[in-house]
Amino acid sequence: MNVFQRARRSVTRKPVKSILLFLVVFVISLFLLSGMASKTASINTQDKTRQAIGAGLSLEANETNRHKRIEKISKQIGEDKEGTLDGFYQKKIDTINGVQWQVGTDNSFETLKIDDIEKIAVVSGICDYNIRTATTPVNPVNFSRIEDEDIDQSTDMQGVCLVGNRDMQMDANVLSGNVSVKDGRMVGKNDVDVCVVSEELVERNGLQVGDKLQFNDYHNRENSTVYEAEIIGIYTVQQYMTPYMSGDTFRSENVIFTNLRFPEKAEGSENEPLYEKAYFKIEDVDTYDTVKEKVKEVDIDWERYDLIDNNGNYDAMSANFNDLERISEIMIMVIALASFIILFLVFVFWLKSRVQEVGIFLAIGIPKLQIIEQVLLEALMIAVVAVSISFLIAPTVSKLTANYLVEQQVAQEKEEKELDADKVGIDFQETEQEVTDITVHMTTQMMMLDGICILVLISLSVVMAGTSILRRNPKYILSEMS
Repeated sequence: MNVFQRARRSVTRKPVKSILLFLVVFVISLFLLSGMASKTASINTQDKTRQAIGAGLSLEANETNRHKRIEKISKQIGEDKEGTLDGFYQKKIDTINGVQWQVGTDNSFETLKIDDIEKIAVVSGICDYNIRTATTPVNPVNFSRIEDEDIDQSTDMQGVCLVGNRDMQMDANVLSGNVSVKDGRMVGKNDVDVCVVSEELVERNGLQVGDKLQFNDYHNRENSTVYEAEIIGIYTVQQYMTPYMSGDTFRSENVIFTNLRFPEKAEGSENEPLYEKAYFKIEDVDTYDTVKEKVKEVDIDWERYDLIDNNGNYDAMSANFNDLERISEIMIMVIALASFIILFLVFVFWLKSRVQEVGIFLAIGIPKLQIIEQVLLEALMIAVVAVSISFLIAPTVSKLTANYLVEQQVAQEKEEKELDADKVGIDFQETEQEVTDITVHMTTQMMMLDGICILVLISLSVVMAGTSILRRNPKYILSEMS
């Protein structure tokens, strides 16, 4: 009888031990698969303050990826060195408290890449697109802004903010119906050095369509270059636009819409645009889901972006959702370590309970290595069945695990915000994001990796447990039989 036949008969002859090992391997496989699936889960999130953007898709920068890029470039420069690289800088400055480090980025680091936007714009089913700049604070030169006279303005930039659009008709505020033009027209694709201002600014300064407003860099009001933009429209709002930052500079009445490339000039960064959002209009609403999937297949660095749909939902990989990727990795390592310990103890118990069988094998001349090989074969026979069944149940368990981890992340974030609520004062509305769905993807690669992990864990456990038992000399093992 060869070693394989002995292993097969041993599995069926001792059902209790076989079932015990089956359950252990089954649970380990499920936990490993759940950890791997949670690490790459797709998390659908809704921004409650985001209004609908029409039958289209919006592209925005991903904040987590931004921080990762900063950390990577900082390490390339050197943690204790001054320098500039790829739009990021770090330098030492002298303060009253001693030497401090100052870090920052320029527009080239923060902007959406125009090449990526244009790749998405040519996807079949997309009929037009818009690019919107970041809200850019500038100094009003020849007109007055709206401000609250009862508030101390010493900490404010004391300016107005510009928002550039490739096509203003596709700005989110216009698509939602909140902003409409009461006189004149909106900014178009071919316009240069034009603006659309609020009716409040018009009334305060006695302005009209055709007048020219002047702006310059608020950091250097006296000496920076002044740029002019012609008023081509006057807009009104249904409700005040939520400011992105605190201060009267960013209040709704002081928002001025311009052509796409004007804000960079007025802030003193000509030829260095800062594109914050891109909107892609879908031609046929019935093909919305199909076009969205085509967009996801475009060859760009998707880790840099969030893709937002027309209901304010966006898809983000777990790596982009707080620390879920890191938590999943820790969970996998803990599971692997705990699994090894459990399997080792199982096989130690298994071999100790089979001391008579081992003694007989040794007495008839079967070598120790072949005995270990038989135990390993028995374990692998059981493991194949356990792992195969775990593949069927893993998607459900993985989704429950991912849901739990995300809920813990959301709860922790909420708790931190509540703790900081009395420390930080804000007079603008923060975005409130709600997790609407979590999708786990069970791939063939995950299953293969799970199988390899189980194989390695069982092999190491059997070898170590077998060595601890069989390193005793045959005479001692045979004496234990009595």
